[in-house]
Amino acid sequence: MGSAVDPRLLDILVCPLCKGKLAYRKQAGELVCKADRLAYPVMDGIPVMLEEEARKLPADEEVA
Repeated sequence: MGSAVDPRLLDILVCPLCKGKLAYRKQAGELVCKADRLAYPVMDGIPVMLEEEARKLPADEEVA
């Protein structure tokens, strides 16, 4: 699904909704906003930072 995201890009990316910090889940290929409980997909190394493309995290899924 996703491939590695440039570390410099990870330093500047924030959640488009709350402007909060994102956690990178390399194995899952997604960037996670803990505050909004949304996971943004990374496709071919490019984060897709659109709310409508984000996966809502279920209540029982750990947000690390």
